[in-house]
Amino acid sequence: MKIIPYILIAIRFFLAPIVILLSYLNGTESRFIILTLMYVGLLTDIFDGIIARKVGVSSEKLRRLDSQVDLIFWLSLGFAAYFLNTELIKQKWIGIAIIFIMEALCYIISWLKFGKETCTHAWLSKLWGLSLLLAFTFLIGFQQVGWAFYLTIILGFISHLDVILIILILPKWNYDVPSSYHAWKIRNGVQRKKTTFFN
Repeated sequence: MKIIPYILIAIRFFLAPIVILLSYLNGTESRFIILTLMYVGLLTDIFDGIIARKVGVSSEKLRRLDSQVDLIFWLSLGFAAYFLNTELIKQKWIGIAIIFIMEALCYIISWLKFGKETCTHAWLSKLWGLSLLLAFTFLIGFQQVGWAFYLTIILGFISHLDVILIILILPKWNYDVPSSYHAWKIRNGVQRKKTTFFN
């Protein structure tokens, strides 16, 4: 049981190049296969943390690995969306650029303050992940942007702002911090009891 979280993370890691290759080589013919892989990846992302906490292996090493593989996996879907809808993505470049800038800021600020990448797994970030799922479903599966895309941009900005606040508020590097409010409590010496389902 203790190795299952690592297996689930590895699955998500190996799905990333498959997604990119399918979108680049086969184009729209592979869009529903890519969507299926996306949802498989989401399930591995949900259950790796739950199982890790359940069996007592939710360590800093595992959670950092999980965060970096998440980034690789979602970036692969971003590339897939671009290959399948190049002109559509180019039209929406401003919103996408904002998200990339916010993501970069999270890493830069965390490295400058703690010498490590961010690994908060914050609740707003999880909500943003669900909005990404919707946006990629529309983009990859149906070549549409619509409300899901704009929701993703808005939630992406808010969730990254929350992560930046967490980093700035925390007195020392920590992982699995649900929100900037919880970071403030940690700064004031109040430790949160972690749960199996929500870090």
